[in-house]
Amino acid sequence: RPGILTFPQWRWQRNSNSGSPLHPFPFTMSHPSYLIAAISNSGQAPETSYRQLQNAAACPSAPYGEMFKLEVPSLMVGTLDSLMNLSDDLGKTDSLIESIVRKVEKSSIELAGKKATELTVGGVPSTRYIQQFAWDYAKFPNRRPLKELVSLISGGVAAIDEELKQLSNSYGDKQVALQDAKRKKGGNLLSVDLNDVLDEKMVRGLKIMDTEYLKTVFVAVAKAQRDTFEKEIYKMGGELVGYGGPDWSGNQSQLGKSNNFGSQVDRHQKKGSPVVPGSLEKVMEDNDSILYTVTILRSMYEAGYYEGEEFVQGTKLDILASFAKVLREKRYMVRENFTYDPAQQGKAAMALEQLQVEVDNMRSGLTRWCKTHYGEAFVAWMHIKVIRVFVESVLRYGLPVDFTAVLYKVTTGKDAQLVSALDKTFGENKGKEEDIEDEEEYHDFVLIKFDP
Repeated sequence: RPGILTFPQWRWQRNSNSGSPLHPFPFTMSHPSYLIAAISNSGQAPETSYRQLQNAAACPSAPYGEMFKLEVPSLMVGTLDSLMNLSDDLGKTDSLIESIVRKVEKSSIELAGKKATELTVGGVPSTRYIQQFAWDYAKFPNRRPLKELVSLISGGVAAIDEELKQLSNSYGDKQVALQDAKRKKGGNLLSVDLNDVLDEKMVRGLKIMDTEYLKTVFVAVAKAQRDTFEKEIYKMGGELVGYGGPDWSGNQSQLGKSNNFGSQVDRHQKKGSPVVPGSLEKVMEDNDSILYTVTILRSMYEAGYYEGEEFVQGTKLDILASFAKVLREKRYMVRENFTYDPAQQGKAAMALEQLQVEVDNMRSGLTRWCKTHYGEAFVAWMHIKVIRVFVESVLRYGLPVDFTAVLYKVTTGKDAQLVSALDKTFGENKGKEEDIEDEEEYHDFVLIKFDP
């Protein structure tokens, strides 16, 4: 047609169906499926085009869906190149915003559980919002360049996505802390807060050392491991401590010679366990585990040495951490950081209650946030759909802008029949589908699927 912009068919084939997946995610609430169609008015009144679209697929003789007018605002067209580039980007933006809408919806459903209710858009169900859609001129000015308008919409939704990530991470961390506190409170001696199971009388009966070089640690052992633990405890960590040194008993004439002390002696030529012989004591037991104390060498000094005339200070090796690692590898639970404090009794229960309150408050707050921001993200998604209709229609039908767009609420299971009816009514190039690249669906009119 003279004066009409024409473009290769592959553009329509490639862009006609990008955006929404064919099926909603399994966790989403049930929503009807929609199709947005737009045809050129070709000089006729928009009401005539509207009746044609209705007679094609939403009338008693073609009962494939319910049809609603879709008011597309007058947007800035810009240049042909900018429209073509924008058309490529809009499909990706559409999919991205949809994924964020789904994420907010999923989070809301998971938070509410069995109490989940349908999320709304501006206080009304999403289906009503779609069917009664009106462009928000205050929020999305229609006279801004299209690229800026799309950036404005997508930027707002990206901010929602980032905030959801931060809130979800905070809520997840708090849940982990709560579960850990519950596990410790209701667990056995392997995990429970020892301040809640020990008392002063019990502790006074124990030989507890806490000096620079000796440390008494509490070790919890599963009952099934009792015999093995008691048999091997004095040999555990046998590579950790060096007991070697000068032996002056056989040659006292060498006593005090420079090669018999300090860095000149290999203390690790003889190694052994840091456990003090005879220090193992049973403290208590429950149905699953036994609590012991055992005293070990806390640390070991490695002598300093001279480099020329400069003395290099010796170092103190932390044996406690290495010994705890050895026991953990054997599945013995070392409570190396525990120090009995009677003032801490009952505080674990109070902390658990406080964590539960915080988790409940965060869940309520995040649920309210999801309800509010689901609507905001959905509004942005619908506006992107309308922009896609405008861009594809201008690219398809040319200038001046003169097309009619409608929204079909598809009758369940009638998607294929509705599309076929539209093809039959408005198709002009039947039989050419097999020539289109990638064998994707092609239509002679603008058609965009929408599965909210």
